[in-house]
Amino acid sequence: MRHLLLFRHIDAVVKAGSIRKAAEVLAITQSALNRQILAIEEELGVQIFERLPRGVRLSTAGELLVLHIRNQLSDFERLQSQIADLSGVRRGHVNIACSQALLPYFLPSQIEHYRSEHPGVTFNVTVRDREAAEEALVNYSADVALIFEPVRLADCQTLLTILQPIHAVMGTNHPLATKTEVSLEELVDFPLALPSLPYGVRSLLEAAASRMNIELNSAIESDSFEFLRHVVVHGRTVAFQIEIGLPMASEEDTGVVSRPLRDRDVPAGRLHLAQLKNRSLPVAAARFADQIQSTFAEGFDCP
Repeated sequence: MRHLLLFRHIDAVVKAGSIRKAAEVLAITQSALNRQILAIEEELGVQIFERLPRGVRLSTAGELLVLHIRNQLSDFERLQSQIADLSGVRRGHVNIACSQALLPYFLPSQIEHYRSEHPGVTFNVTVRDREAAEEALVNYSADVALIFEPVRLADCQTLLTILQPIHAVMGTNHPLATKTEVSLEELVDFPLALPSLPYGVRSLLEAAASRMNIELNSAIESDSFEFLRHVVVHGRTVAFQIEIGLPMASEEDTGVVSRPLRDRDVPAGRLHLAQLKNRSLPVAAARFADQIQSTFAEGFDCP
């Protein structure tokens, strides 16, 4: 399996963008790592990295090689998981790319539930906007992705889709807090805390406002939904979140309330559980994806 070690070293250089930084991460000398790269470049007859003043970047041939490398590493991880399953000891590692809404409540409970039965499995969870999450599947840095309102999905296979209404989030003393649902017109008179443009919630709000000829009063913008949720506690500002990302604690404990936007104004968006098309997932990742599908099939209790 010595070639897999070399593959991991090359992949580390790609992720670090520098031979020196990758060598530090791998705990080997820079000269030793550079010799490995030169050897494989000589074997292939082409440069896989372009040397730059402040690091390296992949050549076109290098991009093809790295795709092959990540395929090979993924297949080996799947083999390791399958062998571990033969002995009844579930091991492995699951890489997840997800929208921010999954972080506070849903994913922690899902991971804890899975690890309670399979403590040998480790997880890495990375926040990605909808375009970056799809890219993470394509470049094998994620096994599965939970994406709200994905951009393309051309290279991805959707395992599950669930509807997610958008809620207005506001302080408990806000004038709109007494309503059961909120219309887009009612929000015109209030300052809004909006997520940045790459996010699906913002995209749905902008589309609805354009259709209804309404101008959104964007007072605060951020790529952090956690910040946006806290900024509404005091004052008249209104933020937004999908249902699965809402606090599960009582309104009195959190200082905020959430009210669904009127569906005819802003229709519910779609949350996708996806993997790379035609990829055979490692056992641990495949079983975790199955668990998520079962959770929604049984009716996940969104607050």
